[in-house]
Amino acid sequence: MKILVTGGAGFIGSAVIRHIINNTKDSVVNLDKLTYAGNLQSLETVSGDARYAFEQVDICNRAELDRVFLQHQPDAVMHLAAESHVDRSIDGPAAFIETNIVGSYTLLEAARQYWQSLSAEAKAVFRFHHISTDEVYGDLEGPEDLFTEQTPYAPSSPYSASKASSDHLVRAWLRTYGLPTVITNCSNNYGPYHFPEKLIPLMILNALEGKPLPVYGKGNQIRDWLYVEDHARALYKVVSEGKIGETYNIGGHNEKQNIEVVHILCELLEELCPTKPAGVQHYKDLITYVKDRPGHDLRYAIDASKIEQQLGWVPEETFESGIRKTVIWYLNNQQWCKNVQDGSYQRQRLGVEA
Repeated sequence: MKILVTGGAGFIGSAVIRHIINNTKDSVVNLDKLTYAGNLQSLETVSGDARYAFEQVDICNRAELDRVFLQHQPDAVMHLAAESHVDRSIDGPAAFIETNIVGSYTLLEAARQYWQSLSAEAKAVFRFHHISTDEVYGDLEGPEDLFTEQTPYAPSSPYSASKASSDHLVRAWLRTYGLPTVITNCSNNYGPYHFPEKLIPLMILNALEGKPLPVYGKGNQIRDWLYVEDHARALYKVVSEGKIGETYNIGGHNEKQNIEVVHILCELLEELCPTKPAGVQHYKDLITYVKDRPGHDLRYAIDASKIEQQLGWVPEETFESGIRKTVIWYLNNQQWCKNVQDGSYQRQRLGVEA
């Protein structure tokens, strides 16, 4: 297959591309606008491969999308391009509406026009895989409740509302136009190359610099943590074997309170990086409780039994093994982190330094 991956320079998108290039014979076209969250340095290990191509394109730019489809003739689309940070969506929702809703609509229309132009054989092969989030479901009430593929949508933030909207558009394009689509909704990802504004990398890097470790509210929010490379395997399973019209929930079976995650990170850093910044006796002493974010969902948890039963996917990493790998990666890749923190990664375009 030749797969068009939107948002391929992002955290999950880059993991998907690395997985495809390293573990399959397929080709990838990485389409990314390169906003602040897009980092081509996350793809340096595969960007020299002949099966990889990069297009710096905004998914809201219909003319450029049409060109990319015509030029590259993909067999499938994996749509990951999105604004994804909840705090940013609260501070400035407009970008989330534009990218996640208008951009998804524009991509669907470009894909539909391209798909309609294909031969009957190529039409039958084509897939549009939309990658979404468990946050579209809102939060869970009972401690035993799990999100299933039938859970009603009840988004809480501008981010999750915009992703819910894009999910609805994808289903409508299947039902109205017959575009062969499939949707996945995943739990919280973590792992290598994660942008430092997110909880786990933020805590690791702040701790290493002796900065406060800010925890919202009491830190009792519960998330189901999914190692990003497990997620990448699941996504490839879905795009290559998933049934048209289906939704698959992808989770890590690892529910942890945020404060528990922060304590685990502190303990791992005590072991792996015992030499601390000046004035820091224990990493956990840096934990600081801050005012909770508006509309903060309390608990997310995924029932991933459908993808296990139908496609044979299960996560390979436990939280304990995955979080250890993650901390070690950040300790061993300080230059990648510094390039993100000082903004130099944003000067990288088309694989060269501007």
